[in-house]
Amino acid sequence: MASTSAPPRPATARRTTIALKILMAGTGLVFVGYVLLHMYGNLKALAGEESFNTYAEHLRTIGEPMLPYGGLLWVIRVVLLLSLVGHAYAAFTLWARAGTARRTRYAAGKAALRTAWMRWGGVFLLLFVVWHLLHFTILKVSPNTAAQGPDVENNPYRLVVASFQVPWMTLLYVLAMVALALHLAHGVFSAMQTLGWTSTPAAYRRAKWLGNGSAVVIAGGFLLPPLAILFGLIK
Repeated sequence: MASTSAPPRPATARRTTIALKILMAGTGLVFVGYVLLHMYGNLKALAGEESFNTYAEHLRTIGEPMLPYGGLLWVIRVVLLLSLVGHAYAAFTLWARAGTARRTRYAAGKAALRTAWMRWGGVFLLLFVVWHLLHFTILKVSPNTAAQGPDVENNPYRLVVASFQVPWMTLLYVLAMVALALHLAHGVFSAMQTLGWTSTPAAYRRAKWLGNGSAVVIAGGFLLPPLAILFGLIK
């Protein structure tokens, strides 16, 4: 008589772990696409107030009249929120499982440092995203808004300039971009590895190159406007 017993628990755990890694890889790639586009938009600040504010307004009118004013932005926000929830859930679940599975700490080395960085760097980025949304989207506040006029909250360009004229705010942003660069460098490679796109030596090298390249391009692009503002190149 054939056995009807349930499959071994380790096999189920492995399948669940793979599913979580795929979820984290997929949602991570969604974020890569978003930060790349967001970085491009931020660079409009280098072209001046009219260019940046026109871009900011255009984001709210894309899709009209098929979509209401700001409709596409809300679609993007919902997709990003769902991706964030999925990414964080997968990351923290895998983190908890790894801690339960091992009885001793990782030995010192690059792998241990990389793992610790991806975890705690990810937590720092999550906290930064909350601050970033409060700063530029929800509350629109800056300790230097008075320097740019009373209506600065309604002028995206002036709000950005006022914010990054404050050294400690620029420093916080720089630290966040360093964290983002390190997260991207390893995260993009890991996502491609999880999805099976590193099966050959050439593909492995390409994944490494894409991880490092995306980190440099995206983090570097994000840093140009705030540093230009801090050093008085943008006023």
